[in-house]
Formats: sequence, C-alpha cells, structure tokens
Amino acid sequence: MTVRIDKSDNVWVVIHNRPEARNAMDPDSADALVEAFQAFDRDPTASVAVLWGEGGAFCAGWDLKYAARLGDRDSFDKDIVEDLGFGMGAAPSPRGPLGPTRMELSKPVIAAVEGPAVAGGMELALWADCRVMAEDAYFGVYCRRWGIPLLDGGSVRLPRLVGQGRALEIIMTGRKVTAEEALRIGLCEKVVAPGTA
Repeated sequence: MTVRIDKSDNVWVVIHNRPEARNAMDPDSADALVEAFQAFDRDPTASVAVLWGEGGAFCAGWDLKYAARLGDRDSFDKDIVEDLGFGMGAAPSPRGPLGPTRMELSKPVIAAVEGPAVAGGMELALWADCRVMAEDAYFGVYCRRWGIPLLDGGSVRLPRLVGQGRALEIIMTGRKVTAEEALRIGLCEKVVAPGTA
C-alpha cells in the first residue's frame, strides 16, 4: 500500500508510504494520493489534511527507476505521455504527474516536510496550502540537473510564493533551499524540530 490515511477527529494525515524509494512518485502512488484527497474532500467530518512522507523523506520527485524500466516507446507513451497528461491535449483530470497536484480542494492541505522535497516532490509540497518543514528538511529543483523542467505546476506556484526573480533563480540553479531559507523567503510558514513536522 503506497498511501495510508490516519484520521484523528477532523484531521486526516495522508501518508505517502514508499520509504524504500524516498517516496518517489510512481503511477500507483499518484493514483492512490488522488483517491485519498478525493475522499478527504468528500468527507463532511474532515476539516484539514496533512500530507506527509513515511521514512524521513517527503518526496524525491518522479521515480526515475520506474521510468527507466519503460524501455519500449509504446510503454513510455502510455504510462508517461498519456496517463500523466504530458500529451498535446488536455490533461486528464484531476490527476497530475505527482498525483493530486491538479486538484482544487474545498479544504486546506498542509505539507509536513521531513527530509528532501525535491524536483516533483517540491511541486507536490507547493500544491499544498501551506508548508511546515523540519529544520533539516530542504527543497530543490534537482530535476534541472538532468535538463528536466518542473512539469506539475511548480513554475506557476513558486513565483506566487517567493516572487518571480527568486523563483527563477531557484529553478535555474537547481540548488538546495534549506528550511531556514524557505521560512525567510516565504516558501514555508513554520520550521520545527526534526521528526515533528
């Protein structure tokens, strides 16, 4: 099971549970997150959701080991281009490459970031309404190191939070953004002790 839900009163904790892959996203995880957040949004007793990654990593982005196994062109076109909405037409709704990143919910979601939230993982955190980071957590557009752009809303959401110039610098350099810097520039709302996000 790649996603688990813990409920406490009106709070849902949606847990991405692929610690062996640093919670890198694959199609099963993306689908499971969409289903979890659809259920959260429909539940009249739920007020807020917390998105958290099991095992000390929020999300390492898209699962490159999974993508590497798509050796033939037909598999790549089906699993990546069509199913994840990278084709020329309209993207399938509401699922984005990172799962719920194209959903508009009626209730708030908090990203509780422990460890890395890089590449698509950063985009997943940016989708949330606010971000709480552990002191040793970090963001980064590491996909730029391989010439891969942000593909799931990050290039729109990041400038809204930190301003156009700062967002471009973070995207183009692909550098690490520490929790301390993220708090200072408005990329997160709170920094907490490791293990408590």
